Amino acid sequence: MEYIVLIISVLIIVSIFVTKLSDNLGIPSLVLFMIVGMLAGTDGFGNINFEDVGIARTIGIISLVLILFAGSLSIKWRDMKAVINYSVSLSTIGVAVTTILTGLFVHFVFGFDWRYALLLGAMVSSTDAAAVFSVLRAKDIRLKQNVRSTLEVESCSNDPLAVFLTILFIELIQIPDLSVMSVLWDFINDFSLGLILGLSFGWLMLFVINKINLPYDELYPILAIVFSLLIYSAVTLIGGSGFLAVFISSSYLGNHEFVQKKSLTRFFESLAQMGEILMFLTLGLLVFPSQLVTIIVPGLIISAVLIFLLRPIGVFISLMISKFSYKDKLFISWVGLRGAVPIVLATFPLTAGVAEANTLFNLVFFIVLSSVLIQGWSIPLAAKIFNVFDTSKESPKIGMEIKSSLKTNKELIDFIVPHNSGIVDKSLAELNLPEETLITFVSREDEYFVPNGSTKLKEGDTLLILSDKDKINELITVLNQKA
Repeated sequence: MEYIVLIISVLIIVSIFVTKLSDNLGIPSLVLFMIVGMLAGTDGFGNINFEDVGIARTIGIISLVLILFAGSLSIKWRDMKAVINYSVSLSTIGVAVTTILTGLFVHFVFGFDWRYALLLGAMVSSTDAAAVFSVLRAKDIRLKQNVRSTLEVESCSNDPLAVFLTILFIELIQIPDLSVMSVLWDFINDFSLGLILGLSFGWLMLFVINKINLPYDELYPILAIVFSLLIYSAVTLIGGSGFLAVFISSSYLGNHEFVQKKSLTRFFESLAQMGEILMFLTLGLLVFPSQLVTIIVPGLIISAVLIFLLRPIGVFISLMISKFSYKDKLFISWVGLRGAVPIVLATFPLTAGVAEANTLFNLVFFIVLSSVLIQGWSIPLAAKIFNVFDTSKESPKIGMEIKSSLKTNKELIDFIVPHNSGIVDKSLAELNLPEETLITFVSREDEYFVPNGSTKLKEGDTLLILSDKDKINELITVLNQKA
């Protein structure tokens, strides 16, 4: 037991240290985590014999749930509303097109049975939230809002269809005379339950967190972790899409005010990092590098075709009717990173006992490795070439909030003065703020200062405001007045 704990601790510490190497070399940290796992495995220096696909799949799913929950917390519905049609198109039409085209290519070029070819296509069809969030965060890339929101929502919402198609083609391999109507019903049931129960659990989670009044603030993150795992498992067990439910419930929570919101969001960001390390380490341990040698050539060919041809075709078909420019579409095509989700999906045929499952797993692993390595490091360059950087000043993150255990009627909120707001160029004295409300300081560009009644607000100002809880709605009405 102590030996296992020691090995896990050493691997995680090494993985944390290699993130520094990631910054220096420009290589995505996800690749290095996988390499650390591979080097520690049976074919590497560590000689750790890890072949338990079930454990790897469980670690992968739990990590994905936590990463998806953390990423969805920061997605704002006001931004998502403008791109939801495009993101849904990418996560449905895009996934379906990529699955079919990849299947056809693998079938005709490499002679795979069409069911196995389409299974491979389904497993590599979705972009991965963990990979996309990780690279954008690590590279500190600020994209145009519509492009960034589209990529984030797509990577969070395309997993359900990829999971559904993977399970479908496994069933077609094992049950050749599978009914088309049963497949259609499963699809409708999967998505409708995921959507409805996701919203329901989101409302329940918000209600519980705000009303439970726990004696210690440290218990709120634990409650949120358990809720996220509960949502996934409960929805999956009754036949719905657990990943879709987690995405919907987390984004619902993130778009409402709740107790300890800032500290809980920061906690989940750290937890997502931990999840990425554990997940890619585990998946790296599961792979035997010696077995990858035999699939290098087909793996490189499929990766190249997927990256340079099939993903762009899927994107351009999905975004055929959109306001995105040609350059925007090319960039969205390039940021179709494959990550842990395809590898976790590749464990499904292994656990189901599908023939040639090992070959499929190794192919998927190689495709993911090449995708993150080739596309991941080049995202900043691609953003520059296609001119999709957000050149506006980034608003600072304010981490202060009042401890929920304090018996007070006061609330600290931060507010960013939006474009064309009715309060721009107005002095604080002209705002008619509610009683017992105080703007304690203002952040403007690189300057922080304490305002007075004559201070005029500017677009992009970040305000830290202290107000009574029962005045918050009135305050928000004042701040959101139109020009």
